[in-house]
Amino acid sequence: MSNFLSYFETNWSAMTASDWVGTILTVIIFILMFGMYFWALRPKNKEKLESHRDMALRDDDINSEKNDG
Repeated sequence: MSNFLSYFETNWSAMTASDWVGTILTVIIFILMFGMYFWALRPKNKEKLESHRDMALRDDDINSEKNDG
């Protein structure tokens, strides 16, 4: 079992600047995604999000009206 756990060990002092940037970006993106999922799935925001459900279809209708007239 210790051989399996040694696979997940990290040598923090050997990390390069690129490693740190990648690690920090990954953590930031994870936190932002978690926050966005929390916000989008709250029942309080359901009506606000449902009002934009067919936004892509309405955008096509607006563009076709501009080209026709």
